[in-house]
Amino acid sequence: MSEIERRLVHKGRGTLSNAVGRFEPHQRAAIDDGWGSADEPALPLETSLIEDTTRTIIARNQSPDIPFDRSINPYRGCEHGCVYCFARPTHAYLGLSPGLDFESRLFYKPRAAELLRGELSKPSYRCQPMALGTNTDPYQPIERKLTITRQILEVLAEFNHPVTIVTKGALVQRDIDILAPMAARRLARVAVSITTLDRTLARRMEPRAATPERRLETIRALSAAGIPASVMAAPMIPGLNDHELETILEAARDHGASAAGWVLLRLPLEIKDLFTEWLETNAPMRARHVLSLVRDTRNGKHYSAEWGERMRGEGAYADLIAQRFRLAIKRLGLDQREKTPLDVTQFRPPPKKGDQLSLF
Repeated sequence: MSEIERRLVHKGRGTLSNAVGRFEPHQRAAIDDGWGSADEPALPLETSLIEDTTRTIIARNQSPDIPFDRSINPYRGCEHGCVYCFARPTHAYLGLSPGLDFESRLFYKPRAAELLRGELSKPSYRCQPMALGTNTDPYQPIERKLTITRQILEVLAEFNHPVTIVTKGALVQRDIDILAPMAARRLARVAVSITTLDRTLARRMEPRAATPERRLETIRALSAAGIPASVMAAPMIPGLNDHELETILEAARDHGASAAGWVLLRLPLEIKDLFTEWLETNAPMRARHVLSLVRDTRNGKHYSAEWGERMRGEGAYADLIAQRFRLAIKRLGLDQREKTPLDVTQFRPPPKKGDQLSLF
């Protein structure tokens, strides 16, 4: 990052630059035009919304290391601005930057509920739990205004369709009125992602996500409403936040979490440079050590996309984190996830006007 680019850092944003995506034939660079504009603070970077005209809403996957085969992402891009977000490279497919564009130029799917109702109503549809929040957060700030995630939940409840949610947003509490009745019928569970309990680190690394305290409060509120709530200690970043693993798990347990998971830091494609740039700016004395440990968990590279390894890494340091996690969840009683599977047998498309009523 040049000195000019350092002066143009946008407050409240996770990444520090906006380099073009890997498919673009050109590059961008900040220059001083001679009028002194580079000496002035960067203007606030406003969030812009773009309508996504997709014609399908359920995404399918066959990845053997992912515990679901279908998901819905109401938004592309995420205003939370988490610098490490593994979804950032997807913005390159849209001709945009995985950097600042990813967190400020957001795509939303206004027809999501309508499309979902149509797909679930097809005679060929076979029910399995639907995952929300697998790519970008369904409860990022714009959801408060657009309510697309809530509309999706209303359809899933209407069809008695089980759903799992992963979020950093306290806004999920708004939808307890939908999730609690679903959870009572084993149709819903929520995982709250907590990366760190350090407010200063969270503010720099996840600038527009809920504070760590609010996320713990969210776990408590969900649990109190009878909604199975788990904690995702993710991502664990060697040498930066992994020392907090047991503390995060214990705090979540104390706030009502009944299960837990963890994921190692992933740095595919453009994220490697974005995270390195962020680390050298925000933790310069630790940057080399952290990146060295990251390479130790990825067979000497910044990232490995091998199934079975991409979430956990390999080598002594990655094995140590995994062992610490196993011991902690056993001690804290957070190893209960698979004992209460969601129920797919209740799925029923609601009758449409004019349909013949069933005799049974």
